[in-house]
Amino acid sequence: MTRGTSEMAYKGTLVLDVHGHVTVPPGANNHLVQMLGSNQPFPSPIGQPGKNWKHISEEEFRKAAQIHVDYIDARNIDVQVIGPRPFLQMGWMEPHIAPAWAAYNNDMIAQQVSFFPERFVGAAQLPFTPSAPDTEHLLPELDRAVEELGFVAAYVSPDASGTRAQPGMDDPWWFPLYERAEELDVPLIVHGTNTLDPRFRRVPMNYQLAFLTEQYLAGQFLSHGDVFERFPRLRIIICHCGGALDRFIPTDHHIAQKDLSANLFYDSCGYDLNFLEAAIKQRGVNRVVFGTEAPGSGGAVRPETGRTSDDLVPVLDGFGFLTDADRKAILHDNPLRVVPGFVKSGRVKPLDV
Repeated sequence: MTRGTSEMAYKGTLVLDVHGHVTVPPGANNHLVQMLGSNQPFPSPIGQPGKNWKHISEEEFRKAAQIHVDYIDARNIDVQVIGPRPFLQMGWMEPHIAPAWAAYNNDMIAQQVSFFPERFVGAAQLPFTPSAPDTEHLLPELDRAVEELGFVAAYVSPDASGTRAQPGMDDPWWFPLYERAEELDVPLIVHGTNTLDPRFRRVPMNYQLAFLTEQYLAGQFLSHGDVFERFPRLRIIICHCGGALDRFIPTDHHIAQKDLSANLFYDSCGYDLNFLEAAIKQRGVNRVVFGTEAPGSGGAVRPETGRTSDDLVPVLDGFGFLTDADRKAILHDNPLRVVPGFVKSGRVKPLDV
């Protein structure tokens, strides 16, 4: 049973989660294997009966999406932004395959949204080619995702190929994408993807190290650069609380001495309680948006509660340093301010500003 439209997850407030990823049957990703193996792109089979690789039916996609809905129901999440699985974006692939893979993922995201339109809104995968002269090559898929599929945000990788060959997020290389995101009024969600660094190979799920390093670097480059002076209406969310914490006091010159409260935000997807508490205090409540990645990497069970670590609504409820107004801001008001497309779910009212 899914959450009713009149039910509100936290003290009469709809809980809005900015950090979720599409859930599909495992065989759905065979489409990528076929493309990589043949070294050629194939059109997306979504919405074309009989065209799915391994004959994956719409019913199998529905069952996978229902598992996702049940999961967020159990964690008091009302509406969630879903985008691509970051480590499956495969930014190291041949450039001529990347657009087809992005389009297929976006079609799968749109399909899940269509199954449960009151529970999900979409965020796009973009076909990054770090060797391209700039981000102009990303715009056709961004336009399609927003204007045709109704997506409300887009994912960006600070290092799509995992080789650190891509310019930093303050570089003019990014400006065409920033300009179009402003025009479309959609936020960009910064999330690490893969790493090909051989030093990381002993670490299980070593892409998580790339998430930490690349997301933290993105925050540094964006805050110290002039991106938001050039694009004052641009909104960017950095996942996993920004990847890492700052070790300097707020008045130190290593911290950008500027007001970024209208542009640069961090989600709450940090599962260690000490880390999450420190991140909220460092970033400030007004720059934290609720995010869980549920279901995703937060499946470890907290021994003291018996609940998975991505069950973050009770965690915020238990932080004594937060007021009820702070919790409402993180769980609802801030996500809606940064991602106004939440209203497309039909359950969320526009924020009064």
